[in-house]
Amino acid sequence: MPLSPRVPDLAALDLLVSVLELGSIGRAAQAHGISQPSASSRIRYLEKLVGIPVLERTTLGSRPTPAGALIIEWARTVVDAARQLDAGIDTLRAQRHSRLRVAASQTVAEYLFPAWLMQLRKAAPETTIALESGNSVEVARAVLERRAGIGFVESPGRFRGLESHPVARDRLVVVVSPEHEWAARDRVGAEELADTPLIHREPGSGTRTWFEHAVARDLPGRRPDVALELSSTTAIKSAVAAGAGPAVLSSLAVAAEIAAGTLVSPTITGLDLERTLRAVWPTGERLRGPARDLYTIAHRA
Repeated sequence: MPLSPRVPDLAALDLLVSVLELGSIGRAAQAHGISQPSASSRIRYLEKLVGIPVLERTTLGSRPTPAGALIIEWARTVVDAARQLDAGIDTLRAQRHSRLRVAASQTVAEYLFPAWLMQLRKAAPETTIALESGNSVEVARAVLERRAGIGFVESPGRFRGLESHPVARDRLVVVVSPEHEWAARDRVGAEELADTPLIHREPGSGTRTWFEHAVARDLPGRRPDVALELSSTTAIKSAVAAGAGPAVLSSLAVAAEIAAGTLVSPTITGLDLERTLRAVWPTGERLRGPARDLYTIAHRA
């Protein structure tokens, strides 16, 4: 049921209580950060609403009329309840901000997020962080559906409804087993790579999308062929090492295997495989609390 139009707004009631506590409209105005004429105008409008004079102006200040004293007592109850509401909202917001859900593509989740997490722990030790890993399309969906407060994607395109800001650079590389014919070669041309069936992640994967985008940009008319689709980077690396065929993966994901010699990475010529990793969050919203801290850490790193 809606309130009667005779009920003054909360700011006016709060001001009226301050006049009683501080003894004058001028001191109450100063406490509320408004001018004395503005405070007087609010009190007059309050009196017009209730239809009863609530204050008497004297040379020593302002004092409530008998009816005004009753109204001020009732107003004090309302103002105290509003303060309790405000404190409760602050508590809920603090609880919400003390838990951060992050969605990240597999490359970010496995090779970048652990270092970011260590820094976030130092900046906000009281925060509980939950990480959801998936491909870039799944990450975007998690953020749009508010299941995550911030996401990190690898794909080159923009997502409708999401802000998108660069946080890191990465490079895609081709990897083969030591027994593959390319392992003995220093370089592989872009045309040969584009004509060779590769082991890929599923459609929607940021790495696959970025590679297909690079081929379409640098080799118009070419479309990469797929030899095998696997659901994780780890599975792809195992398949490549077993001789199932070449794959294009993040340099972050294969650095250890290349160093150990279990995978070999010939240089690709004629194809720009540099890419940008980006943070995403809902359009029109501002990052706050731990989500803002995490974005800052990722951007600086």
